[in-house]
Amino acid sequence: MRMKCQISIAATALLAVAAACSPRAKDTDAGGAAGDRPATASAVTPASTGAANGAPTVLFIGTSLTAGYGLQPEQAYPVLVQRMADSAGIRIRSINAGVSGETSAGALARIDWVLRQPADVIVIETGANDALRALPVTQARANIAAILKKARHDRPHARLVLVQMEAPPNLGPEYTTAFHAMYGELARQYGATLAPFLLDGVAGIPDLNQADGVHPNAVGERIVARNVWQALEPVVEGARSATAA
Repeated sequence: MRMKCQISIAATALLAVAAACSPRAKDTDAGGAAGDRPATASAVTPASTGAANGAPTVLFIGTSLTAGYGLQPEQAYPVLVQRMADSAGIRIRSINAGVSGETSAGALARIDWVLRQPADVIVIETGANDALRALPVTQARANIAAILKKARHDRPHARLVLVQMEAPPNLGPEYTTAFHAMYGELARQYGATLAPFLLDGVAGIPDLNQADGVHPNAVGERIVARNVWQALEPVVEGARSATAA
């Protein structure tokens, strides 16, 4: 019962997150128009410019939750992950390719552009805005599958990490169960590592979120970074071994 309650609280908060991150009319829609697509390379930001040559590059693709909405660039979790790696003596180069207001269709629409970046590890965070729109799970799944397939094709040696997201409970148990399950299923299908729910331990906790109550504040973002690093560290270690070989 306690776990069910925690998931419900997190998913309810996610609805607000998705509402705050939802695209404006000109932004990406389910048809894949790229209104939110970066126009210049400056939209893809290296989290660390000091990474040594030979260190694996970790490319983060995601929504405002990855971009670090409402935070300073250095407070976004891809940068914090870089710092965690540095502290652990693990050399990586982290690139933040998060875009606010993006659906899975939007991520798919810009994936060719994003994959121009070098990548030894690709972290994919998407789906919150799909849930806001009550996009059929089959359609969200098809979009995310296409992203994973494209990443596999264009970067065959890259390791993939798919970040678990959750749907709000007001969409009903059938939708939320299917939405939750698709991440694990897709991770298994495409050989990706499944990272835990991005906002685990943060969603629904006022002290860990910004004034809007939905986006993590600087303290909450550190917890988000730990959630990601928990799954990413062994993946990065594998990528480092492959790079060294």
